[in-house]
Amino acid sequence: MAALKPLAERVRPQHLTEYLGQEHLTAPGEILYQSIEHKTIPSMILWGPPGVGKTTLARIICNELNMQFYQLSAVSAGVGEVRKVIDDSRMFGKVILFLDEIHRFNKSQQDALLGAVENGSIILIGATTENPSFEVNNALLSRCQVYVLKELGPETLRKIVDHAIATDEILKHKTIHIEETEALFLFSNGDARKLLNMLEIICNQTSDSITITNELVTKMLQQKVALYDKNGETHYDVISAFIKSLRGSDPNGAVYWLARMLDGGENIEFIARRMLILASEDIGNANPNALLLATSTFQAIQVIGMPESRIILAQCATYLATSPKSNASYVAINDAMATVGKTGPLPVPLHLRNAPTKLMKQMDYGKDYQYAHQYENNFVELEFLPDNIKGQKFYEPGENAREKEIRSFLKSRWKEKYGY
Repeated sequence: MAALKPLAERVRPQHLTEYLGQEHLTAPGEILYQSIEHKTIPSMILWGPPGVGKTTLARIICNELNMQFYQLSAVSAGVGEVRKVIDDSRMFGKVILFLDEIHRFNKSQQDALLGAVENGSIILIGATTENPSFEVNNALLSRCQVYVLKELGPETLRKIVDHAIATDEILKHKTIHIEETEALFLFSNGDARKLLNMLEIICNQTSDSITITNELVTKMLQQKVALYDKNGETHYDVISAFIKSLRGSDPNGAVYWLARMLDGGENIEFIARRMLILASEDIGNANPNALLLATSTFQAIQVIGMPESRIILAQCATYLATSPKSNASYVAINDAMATVGKTGPLPVPLHLRNAPTKLMKQMDYGKDYQYAHQYENNFVELEFLPDNIKGQKFYEPGENAREKEIRSFLKSRWKEKYGY
């Protein structure tokens, strides 16, 4: 007797009308729907997180177009396998090659696809969880459309569960009542495949009459997780506590709230992005290295992923928490924008204007501008604000060691003009 396929395979949609999620691409009238309907499918890159339907969408395209379909994984396949598909296309006519994890192909492997994609002998559908702008070489990328697939939200995840319960050859014979979904959706982290795998585990280990609750899901998966709704009130409360701990220079509070978010499956890029903002908003010139570390953290977690990214995030969080604080740049830009809002677009003083043409020079554009590097200490006193707000101060250096140096520097240059 043949082994039973996993639930995720048993209920995988075969046609576009059965596909759930990604309505911005697949709903009637949207770009992929139109392409499939008119049978004008281009080579494409499907970019999105795991379990959002990239493989399913590729197979549906093949089914709808009734074309020969090849599936390779860039983890295990090489140039030889790609060339075999290209050779087969000469025999069968145009074929679809679905290349999973295309970002794992190196430049020479990607280049092997170029000719076949360009002459149309294969339709390439690449799938990636990484930004294709960085991971796919420009020559191949320019020959493909890039479609972004979004993380599946609770409504779509619920539809997927309901569809599986109603249609699967095994589950439809059970009595399954879903009382709570928070834990189910939390553990799946927006991944439909993971969601269906969990549903199958739960249903296989219980009787034919099942009531799915948060407690049951947590117990069955043998994990203890404080429920954390990434789109609800808890999400905003915990990130608020995290940011306030960083701003308040408490590394212990910061690490605790970071752990709460990671434990609850929070998007690590969201956490890193908030630290990146804080590095300028609350630390700024008191410690310019904070912005550099926060930027490096954001880049590093995109390369590393979880669980190792927890260490990188913790390093950044403790560094930011223990840095001297200043919101002077934040206050400065807010005050400057408020002034722009009140005064409107004041004219640029003539001596600061660009003068690329003879006529502009005749109109005194750039006249009397003095090049700072030609003067002692690379400084010359010149007016850089419009006449109406001449002498107005926006940036007030904070009371910390680094910005005290900045204040001293400004005072030595501008004397009493700005009141430093």
